[in-house]
Amino acid sequence: MKNPEAQQDVSVSQGVRMMFYMMKPNETSFQTLEEVPDYVQKATPFFISLMLLELVVSWICKGKPPGRLDDALTSISAGVLSRLPSLFFRSIELTTYIYIWENYRLFNLPWDSPWTWYLTFLGVDFGYYWFHRMAHEVNIMWAGHQTHHSSEDYNLSTALRQSVLQIYTSWIFYTPLALFIPPSVYAVHLQFNLLYQFWIHTEVITNLGFLELILNTPSHHRVHHGRNRYCIDKNYAAVLIIWDRIFGTFEAENEKVVYGLTHPINTFEPIKVQETEVFRISTIHPSSHHLPTANLTKFHHLFYIWSTFWATPGFFHKFSVIFKGPGWGPGKPRLGLSEEIPQVTGKEVPFSSSASQLLKIYTVVQFALMLAFYEETFANTAALSQVTLLLRICFIILTLTSIGFLLDQRPKAAFMETLRCLVFLMLYRFGHLKPLVPSLSFAFEHADTLFQCAHKKEYLLMKLFGNYRTQCLSFKQNKTDNSFPSK
Repeated sequence: MKNPEAQQDVSVSQGVRMMFYMMKPNETSFQTLEEVPDYVQKATPFFISLMLLELVVSWICKGKPPGRLDDALTSISAGVLSRLPSLFFRSIELTTYIYIWENYRLFNLPWDSPWTWYLTFLGVDFGYYWFHRMAHEVNIMWAGHQTHHSSEDYNLSTALRQSVLQIYTSWIFYTPLALFIPPSVYAVHLQFNLLYQFWIHTEVITNLGFLELILNTPSHHRVHHGRNRYCIDKNYAAVLIIWDRIFGTFEAENEKVVYGLTHPINTFEPIKVQETEVFRISTIHPSSHHLPTANLTKFHHLFYIWSTFWATPGFFHKFSVIFKGPGWGPGKPRLGLSEEIPQVTGKEVPFSSSASQLLKIYTVVQFALMLAFYEETFANTAALSQVTLLLRICFIILTLTSIGFLLDQRPKAAFMETLRCLVFLMLYRFGHLKPLVPSLSFAFEHADTLFQCAHKKEYLLMKLFGNYRTQCLSFKQNKTDNSFPSK
């Protein structure tokens, strides 16, 4: 058995190789689940480094950045939100897998065998293909996956735009592996399969030659993210594109791809990106274009499914509303009609924030501080109480929401940001937060003192005003009593 403590650090070489699924079996095989590193969390500096590299290459080759700042902040915000539940409990993908392994496994493959390692690689990748395909072809699953497709840019930050809800359906497709593959091996490949998909979200890499025949590449995945008609329902692979070639869902990139949902969400608020995407904005399907679009903005996708379920007559039609494609309707094929998908012109203008450059700089600074605080929270999870973790998560969500309000130029953005700053001071005062730079402690203590002084001043004024009002009422009462003496 390997020492768990020794397995917690990931070297620079390993970090680079894990992003491309190039780790060796002998350095990523663990006997117990507790020994498996959190590769996804440890990949954060490599995410940032590769995004900066993409920025430099794009400036050199194209003379422009690979995307827009506001869209990138929203994508990373979605990634942060999707990781927050793991601070409290193990993901359902692992929990259900362990339960099946402990109660129903048929036989036990050796955890330290290279054959087990490569078999698990194929099994996880095959399972992901079918999960990803169903996430586009099953209405209720699309509700959890559409977050990832809401960006109108295509760059490395887009890979981080993950859904909070998606993992609650993806676990189903990996359960057969639990009948014979140890959880520790599965946990490694589940992470590597996800990490591999990061680097394929870019436009700076055009074509990789013969590798295009076997691997999922940036070119193949650009097609998957497109809303052009030829891109619909294509290229679901994670690592091996051979699954799409085998099952008839492969499409090569042959014209300029226009990214995003067929009807853009036009917001940078992360909570809306996660939960309030309306039914008409399906990216890979025609959705419900037969419905009056004026009313569609009132519904997010799950609510629309619920209302349509009850409004649709017949049991089988109700069943179809949930388990057929988002574009399905009575009398239509399972995935809807391709002619109902809006044609792209190539002149589409992505939604951009109208915030000033100074305000955008402010949001970037606050976002960077939030990311550092987010990383510090994950690094010290074991040392923090459940109450502190909960309060920190709430503060992170409040910060991301406030940044979204500022970028959207919402009327209540100033109020939200002021509230966020006050919440920070309160959490700092009660010891749930601390400055990332120790030398700033004096500044925060000074601000907290001013806040307390202001609060006391307000209290004294209220008390003084209350006494003054009491005296006035007493004087008025005495005057009334003197004017009308009792008999």
